[in-house]
Amino acid sequence: MLEQGVIALVTFFVVIDPLGVAPIFAALTDGAPEGWRRRMAVKSVVVAAVILLGFALLGRPLLDAMGVSLDAFRLAGGVLLFLIALEMVFERRARRRRHQARETQSELAGTHPDDPHLDDISVFPLGLPLLAGPGAIATTLLYMTDAGLSPAEKAVSLAAAGFVLLLCLLAFVGAARIMRFVGATAAHAISRVLGVILAALAAQFVLDALRNTLA
Repeated sequence: MLEQGVIALVTFFVVIDPLGVAPIFAALTDGAPEGWRRRMAVKSVVVAAVILLGFALLGRPLLDAMGVSLDAFRLAGGVLLFLIALEMVFERRARRRRHQARETQSELAGTHPDDPHLDDISVFPLGLPLLAGPGAIATTLLYMTDAGLSPAEKAVSLAAAGFVLLLCLLAFVGAARIMRFVGATAAHAISRVLGVILAALAAQFVLDALRNTLA
């Protein structure tokens, strides 16, 4: 169970990428009141947790209703995670997130920071897709629908996702300090290393699906 917890923790950490979303949060909330920034941080993490929990509880019935086998979903999820890994290695994911942040910033540019009617960005783009994106959703479904995992191991996997979201909350609250401490160069290097690890995990998902199908 400990081994599964470590694997799930590493996978969710790489997919959700707390260090990668912290500068995005800082850019989206730049110049806004501290109270509003904290509300957006808490609400976005709660939104992401609800989305992932919903897929964890309803993912299997949804797959059954659509007639999709677990191995088919495992194969598709592995391919999806591999594509995300490639984006991380070549920094395409970071560029896309920065572009999305600039677009959201431009939409908020006309709103004064002290305005109590600041647009709520906790659902989009923070909660979805920055935190509970396709990769995180696919990973959640992969673990929750894995017949080889016991209920306790699935619970540990879900707890790992919750822990990573907690790290995201801490990263959001201290986004400015984290970026000053880590630095852009180190953040890029860490992201690429994590991308390679995610690629290996994605390949394992694909190999497991093919082995089960051809067995």
